[in-house]
Amino acid sequence: MKIRLIVTVLVLLTGLAVWFYRQFLRPSSLPSKPRTIEQVLAVLAPSVEHRLRPAFERADLRWPPRNLTLLAFKAERRLELYASDAEEKPRFVRSYPILATSGSSGPKLREGDKQVPEGFYRIELLNPNSRYHLSLRVNYPNADDVERAREDGRDLSTLGGDIMIHGGSASIGCLALGDPAVEELFVLAARAGLDNVRLIITPRDFRQVNMPATLENAPVWTVELHNRLRRGIEKFPSNVPSR
Repeated sequence: MKIRLIVTVLVLLTGLAVWFYRQFLRPSSLPSKPRTIEQVLAVLAPSVEHRLRPAFERADLRWPPRNLTLLAFKAERRLELYASDAEEKPRFVRSYPILATSGSSGPKLREGDKQVPEGFYRIELLNPNSRYHLSLRVNYPNADDVERAREDGRDLSTLGGDIMIHGGSASIGCLALGDPAVEELFVLAARAGLDNVRLIITPRDFRQVNMPATLENAPVWTVELHNRLRRGIEKFPSNVPSR
């Protein structure tokens, strides 16, 4: 019994050591900074394609993808990747754990509130020289965020910005996915083209749970936003068993 316990502990410690190495100690194959997007793609694209092509083949999708949608669920700390060819229905490819985030349910309202935004977004920039390995910048605040701020009477200069999907495992107001995951998303977004990448950030996976009650101290329009988000993700097939 003691031997079995010792073996179990050793296996767990080995797994933890491998995870720690991959996240923090793994030597980078990328050229030193500053580097260009093209340099990053030249190094990473072959290995990313090798890792992801089987998942695309299982989903009967072409490589490289034509359209991408990322669904980020704050409460579940999960990001799901979907792809589609032309105007076809999006198909599930894979999911990634969100290793670090901050805030709680509810939209981002101002700089420094530590909230991850909620809404329908785009990826507006790829940063090959991020402090967190690589990053994809979200177009927060978008037109909807600005319009709601005007309606609330909030100062438009204090809405915040620089919301990223990035590597590493620490974050405030952004979504940290770890280095291997952000490498895949970086390459995918570059191959598909930023105009063909959509991002939906929602407080919960509304395909699996009921709508939350009105949030305390949240703007009155939050319920309408969450209803829009629920309708927006319903067309994406859930890969999580229903509760």
